[in-house]
Amino acid sequence: MKHIARKRFGQHFLSDGYVIEAIVDAIDPQPGQALVEIGPGLGAITQPLKARCGELTVVELDRDLAARLRKQDGLTVVEADVLKVDFGALGAQRGQPLRVVGNLPYNISTPILFHLLDSVHAVQDQHFMLQKEVVERMVAAPGSKAYGRLSVMLQWRYHMESVLDVPPESFDPPPRVDSAVVRMLPWPTPADVRFELLENMVAVAFSQRRKVLRNTLGKWLEERGFAGEFDLQRRAEEVPVAEFVALAAAIG
Repeated sequence: MKHIARKRFGQHFLSDGYVIEAIVDAIDPQPGQALVEIGPGLGAITQPLKARCGELTVVELDRDLAARLRKQDGLTVVEADVLKVDFGALGAQRGQPLRVVGNLPYNISTPILFHLLDSVHAVQDQHFMLQKEVVERMVAAPGSKAYGRLSVMLQWRYHMESVLDVPPESFDPPPRVDSAVVRMLPWPTPADVRFELLENMVAVAFSQRRKVLRNTLGKWLEERGFAGEFDLQRRAEEVPVAEFVALAAAIG
């Protein structure tokens, strides 16, 4: 029976064989590795991944799709909301770092990325297909219009690169946006700062992009008794990730 894509789950199923092969090549799964796929859907990437690595774990919220996936050998199906899945525990179960992949639902892609930050210690790498505009923000460098809160929060913990563009016609039904695949490699020794503090600081800094930081971050730093050196005559988009992280470390 044909599965009808569900709008509330943001479902768009990959159907282009060439693109599927290119994505699997970019991931390059090896036998015995602990692969976890988020939102396998109809299994377009699941099958070629399994063919290369032997078995994998899939996280699927849609009950009908989860039931369909359970009928396949070599799949461990976690029927759950991905935002409630403990990836650190999954890594501990497998006894090795996870390789996390997926075509992330566009409507909750940012919450998923932030949720995975909690388990970055248990991850070898991540390959995700997302809205191209989101990937551009994730990999953006300082000084560009795409550089913002998402860029800083993710680049603090990962080296990132956009590896493949995917047009709408590669999906059924086609989304109204272009997509892209991003590769995320956790830094081996990231700066030790509190996530909540950095997130709050970066949100304040980017709250009024056109203003210099003296008008936004200045008051926030004053309230926390910061007496160190930091150039507040810049806009937030001009400040490199390392400087934001160092400032958070100095405060926290």
